Amino acid sequence: MSSPLRVIDLRRLDYEAALAVQERVLEEKTREPGDDCLILVEHPHVITTGRREARAHILDAGDVPVRATSRGGDVTYHGPGQLVAYPIVDLKSRQRRAVHHYLHGLEQVIIDLLSCFGLEGARRPPFTGVWIGDRKICAIGIAVRRGVTYHGAAVNVAPDLDYFHRIVPCGLDWAQVTSMERETGKSIGMEEVKSLLARSFCEGFGYDGIVGDGEGADPAPGADGARRGPAATSETSRR
Repeated sequence: MSSPLRVIDLRRLDYEAALAVQERVLEEKTREPGDDCLILVEHPHVITTGRREARAHILDAGDVPVRATSRGGDVTYHGPGQLVAYPIVDLKSRQRRAVHHYLHGLEQVIIDLLSCFGLEGARRPPFTGVWIGDRKICAIGIAVRRGVTYHGAAVNVAPDLDYFHRIVPCGLDWAQVTSMERETGKSIGMEEVKSLLARSFCEGFGYDGIVGDGEGADPAPGADGARRGPAATSETSRR
């Protein structure tokens, strides 16, 4: 029997606080069975690095904070206008037993999302993520702890793409970065993208509907508009 997908919209929240939410939901899920969860968030400007040594790929962080994580992979950027999706998914459940099948499914979710806006996204093996030609529009990197995933996908809806010039995105010096707004030439609302992404994820992985969550109302806004909360650290991941 299929189960519903729990969706938590954190709106805009700094990286450490959002990671703390992931850690709490992940701990709950690994402790006892429960619905899979999709966390949606925009981060204030931040550069993150994975377990792989990637400092050489930070060209000029400037005033953007750099956060080391224990995920796999290279350097990436998050910021306003980018929608980050963190699925907390039990890989032992039916349809999602293997990590590579889950990653393939997550890429398809983003491809289906882009098609709603008339964009033709594609995979580009052996690199993860979703591309439009040689332009990367979505970076994907997951972590797995005790058979449950966290971390996820970062979709460029309408970020300031100049921030990607501060790094070598994902360590790929030949790749360009693009956004949904750049590709369509139209203004795209973040709320619409959130709704369509949740629906695409729900349909792609065969959930029995969506259950909302009031998580996003808890932390208070900071001076920069971001809501803040306690910090936490992550564990094993791959990018």
